[in-house]
Parts: sequence; structure tokens; C-alpha cells
Amino acid sequence: MQLRSDSAATAPSFQPLGRPAGRWRGRLYDVIFESDTRAGRAFDIGLMLLILTSLVVVMLDSVPTLAARYGTLFNAFEWGVTVLFTLEYVLRLSCVRRPLRYALSFFGIVDLVSVVPTYIAAFNPELSLLIDVRVLRLLRVFRVLKLGEYMDEFQFLAQAFADSRRKIFVFLSAVMTAVIISGTLMYVVEGTEHGFSSIPVAIYWAVTTMTTVGFGDITPHTPLGRVLATLIMLLGWGVLAVPTGIVTAEMTLRHTRRASPRNCPHCGKDFHSLV
Repeated sequence: MQLRSDSAATAPSFQPLGRPAGRWRGRLYDVIFESDTRAGRAFDIGLMLLILTSLVVVMLDSVPTLAARYGTLFNAFEWGVTVLFTLEYVLRLSCVRRPLRYALSFFGIVDLVSVVPTYIAAFNPELSLLIDVRVLRLLRVFRVLKLGEYMDEFQFLAQAFADSRRKIFVFLSAVMTAVIISGTLMYVVEGTEHGFSSIPVAIYWAVTTMTTVGFGDITPHTPLGRVLATLIMLLGWGVLAVPTGIVTAEMTLRHTRRASPRNCPHCGKDFHSLV
């Protein structure tokens, strides 16, 4: 299946561990870390269903009425899932060429954090609140997405954000300047008697207004203050669209570069339109 080879070519950073040389370790590696075999796909799907089921149990256990009625069942299921995830973690360490490197990787840490809270709570009930860290298991679902068709687009989007970082920084600087000025003006216009007790509070109001959130905890009361608030609201509509346009332009440019020949046989220039 070509998908796996494309993934390895486009995202070498996700496979730094390498396939081990041993026969049983190699087969185990193919099942756990590869997705282009029937066993690998079944393992990924089963793992994803187990993760999602455990998250549903975590959420149900947070409901007092359900916890009081099914607490014992939830606890037994939690321990069963914890044992399975512990076994999976041990198998991952045993079938990679560099176990320490995997243990210190992002997903290796997520694997460890997803099982440690249960054991800690068992030995120290006062730390039972750490069980909530089990929600990090949701991050493990993204292992299934480590396929070529997903990784290639992820890198494409990430590079578009990276190429836009200077423009976005300049844009955010201009927005912060507008927020500070409008917040200061609103503090002068409205004053403390209308809830604008300080310039930072007025800036907070300007941020919530410009982003069209509008909590309503602070509102202008004077005619001039309402006019200023209206201008900030209208400005907010345009502000929200600018970052999207910046990133979209970079994505379009990268798509054109990827679709166009690198060296034009006629003029010798790089990356320009085919028409």
C-alpha cells in the first residue's frame, strides 16, 4: 500500500524509532506502529474505540447521580482500561529500537500520563483528582491520523501558518494598539461611575467588544460612549477576517508553488503561474 511509504517520506519525524531487527519484535512493531496492514488497522481501530469508551466513562463518572449508582462499575472499568493501556505501553517500549527515545517523545509521555494517575490515586486517595488527567487519552486518537493523506496536509497548513507569522504579528500589534487606544478613550468618556474603574478594565471591555464576544458585564451609558462602542464593534468584524485572509493567501501561494514546475523551461524562473 503506497500510503505508508508516502507518510514516511513526508513526515520522517514521526517515525524516528525505526523497525527492530528481531522477528517477533518486527511483527509487533508492524501491528502497533503501522497502519497499512489488516492487523495494524484493527489495532488502531480497537485502540481508538477503547480510548473513546474510557472517555465516556470518565464523563459519566463526573455526574453525581450516576457515580453514586454505578461507581463500582465505573471503577472496575477504569482499572481494566488502565491495565490494558499499561500493557500497550510496555509492548510499545519492547518493540521499538530505541525505547528511551520513544518514552521521551510526545506520544510516549501521553501514554505514560494516561495510566499513572490511576496508580497514584490507588496508593494515595488524597490525589484522586489526578484521575481527571485521563482525558489526555484523547490525544492518543491522533495516532490513527498518522497517514500520508493527513500528514501531508497537516504539514502544508503548519507551513502556511509559519510563513504568515510576521504578517500576523504585525496585524496583532495593530489590533493591540487599537484596543489600548479605544479602551483608554472609553475610560475617559465613561469614567468609574459606569463600571470603567481603570484603564486595564476598559481595555478588557474593548477586547471583548472587538472580538464580538460581549459578555455584558460592563456597558457604556453615555451617548459618546455608545458611539465609540459602535465603532469598535464595526471594526471587530473586519479584524476577525484579516488573519483568515493572511493564512489563506499563504496557502494559495504554497499550493501554486507545489503545482507549478520549479524551473520554467522558457524563462528559468522558479514558482510562477503556468498561464
